[in-house]
Amino acid sequence: MMPFETILTKSLGLKAPIIAAPLGRGSSAHFLASVSRAGGFGFVALMHMPEDTVASELSAISRATNGRFGVNLTLIVDQRKRLEAALAAGVRHFSMWHGDVAEYIPAIKKAGGQVFWTIGSVEDARRARQLGVDWIVAQGREAGGHLVGSAPIMSLLPAIVDAADGLPVIAAGGIADGRGLLAALSLGACGIWMGTRFVASQESANHPGYKDKVVGATAADLVETKLFDSGWQDSPHRVIRNSTYENWIKSGQPANGRRPGEADVISRFPNGKPLLRYDVAAPWATMEGEWEAGPLYAGASTQLVHQILPVDDILAGIVDQAERELARVSRLHKAS
Repeated sequence: MMPFETILTKSLGLKAPIIAAPLGRGSSAHFLASVSRAGGFGFVALMHMPEDTVASELSAISRATNGRFGVNLTLIVDQRKRLEAALAAGVRHFSMWHGDVAEYIPAIKKAGGQVFWTIGSVEDARRARQLGVDWIVAQGREAGGHLVGSAPIMSLLPAIVDAADGLPVIAAGGIADGRGLLAALSLGACGIWMGTRFVASQESANHPGYKDKVVGATAADLVETKLFDSGWQDSPHRVIRNSTYENWIKSGQPANGRRPGEADVISRFPNGKPLLRYDVAAPWATMEGEWEAGPLYAGASTQLVHQILPVDDILAGIVDQAERELARVSRLHKAS
């Protein structure tokens, strides 16, 4: 029996109950293949892929991972074409959030796929089985990136587990090491979902400067804001303070349309499209220009990230630490 074998490891054939959250362009084919080889499972966000390139991009990822990956659909826009392309490419694991999942689930289930629904409330946990959801991802408010969590993971997770009617629950938000894995399992989760820790991996396709920012950040460097909203308005997200945020604060926090530098082109996307200052896109490895001015998504777990490590070392280190902590707690129990 593998250490920390759960329904998640058994269902997905994993060595450890660890999932890599979608990292925007950071979730490259190389990164996802590294996660798969290390015994985890990763998701890639389709939101940043133009609809006409989804098929080719997923084909490359599928070849690199032997099909062992999933895709994320952010439902603030119509994602039916991307869903169709993903299903045609053979993808069978779908993560969804921020919108009405009900209209997308039937096509996924008809194809024999599985649905991971990221939620932040007990109310949604109670609806999940009725909707046909297979896995609940419970996001605590301390997560990085865009937020749905309504409370810190320590209180939210057991409440969602209680309300889930037996559906397996994966814990997200504020977790970056073996102690977090052990705590999540103790609170009823079947695994963990991490983004911030994987940004600071050697294989992620995030900008090297972004990785360094994650390693160097403390809780005091993080802010919850709605500032980076071009392409995704009125959605709270957690980022590391940067020049764009600081200039906005100094300007009196003006509303959208009156913020400093709104027309600034800080870089360009790979297809040549201008990247504006308040766009939602996080800096990727080959980004030129003012990479630091864009959103540097990170959660409270930055305080636990001290090195940029290979993915294999990250997963192995988490499992090793969790085993040591479990043994320590067991000794304490016996001593009492």
